[in-house]
Amino acid sequence: MFTKVYAGTEVPVNEEGFFTDPALWREEMAPEIAADAGVGELGERHWQVLKFVRAEFEEKGTGPTVRVLGKTSGVAVKELYQLFPKGPAKLAARIAGIPKPRGCI
Repeated sequence: MFTKVYAGTEVPVNEEGFFTDPALWREEMAPEIAADAGVGELGERHWQVLKFVRAEFEEKGTGPTVRVLGKTSGVAVKELYQLFPKGPAKLAARIAGIPKPRGCI
């Protein structure tokens, strides 16, 4: 098991950097996780996606796929790739402190 420190709190993560306990995530951790992932500063549209991803996880037990994000988050797929390069569903899930969505490589 690996650990990372975000917002002054040590949290357990897996080998890919995903939280192993999503309940430990707090919003103030997201900017640091984003910086680690190379996303840069989080804007309003980033937060829209992150909050949507957290809500989907809480409701369904897994994060949404890129297709679901593009259809239901209010952010088009093309913009998702601009906000979260190299795999929006996977990257948004990591920043939102939830496990990697099913179907993500």
